[in-house]
Amino acid sequence: MAVVADIIALMDQWAPRSIAEEWDNPGLQVGSPAWPVKKIMIALDATPAVVMDACQQNADLLITHHPFIFKALRNIDYSTPLGQMIEMAVNHHLSIFSAHTNLDWTAGGLNDAFSEIIGLKHVTALEALPDAEGESGLGRIGELETPVELAVLAQNIRSCLGIQSIRVAGPFDLRTKRVAVCTGSGSGLLKSFFASNAHVFVSGDLRYHDARDAELYNRGLIDVGHFASEHIVVGLIQRKLAEGLSSNGHEVAVAVSTKESEPFINI
Repeated sequence: MAVVADIIALMDQWAPRSIAEEWDNPGLQVGSPAWPVKKIMIALDATPAVVMDACQQNADLLITHHPFIFKALRNIDYSTPLGQMIEMAVNHHLSIFSAHTNLDWTAGGLNDAFSEIIGLKHVTALEALPDAEGESGLGRIGELETPVELAVLAQNIRSCLGIQSIRVAGPFDLRTKRVAVCTGSGSGLLKSFFASNAHVFVSGDLRYHDARDAELYNRGLIDVGHFASEHIVVGLIQRKLAEGLSSNGHEVAVAVSTKESEPFINI
């Protein structure tokens, strides 16, 4: 029977924690490497609703993209939302594991999946990782098969992601061939974007002054939102795990949580 450590080993082969950013906290958040695993649930975030759903569905391991423990805990207070999630997980023998920036940057990871969804070809890292092997790196840059105007690209991306709204900065008629992307919060890669030959940068959580800088450089920004840029990770992890579990002879069910949605609502 597979145990938590076996699943962690599969995830680490794909997205090594050694390439995660220093501030990050990927890995086992709650539970034990020795606990058996018959069912895995996948989600973007370990919210109270997601953790409760995993427990009610008798999942043994919850894999999320975002760690719900970022900083060292001084105490675990069961009266707080975080403490209640930890208590619930421990009482139900639910381990929780996260793969965050290491899954963003790794080859075949979240940024590559996002690039494929929006139709980019010839994709490479926007910013190379100095100590990483292979194609790992920060963000991605690639080419559209056919150049389009910025406004058309934004509409196409909105359709690909199935979202209702999108924010755009820059001239709508900007002819766009080369596109840079960063899932999640991409402001930290704007210098690399402006230094590249990409016409447009697609990400989430972009700021007012980012838009003003894009105007100065005559570039385009497309903000799809943090959730929309990263929720595709659940299907990505599900497919990768199914392949790895099958090749290793592990009979483990893999389900995707249906208890999370975009936290921001347009009204």
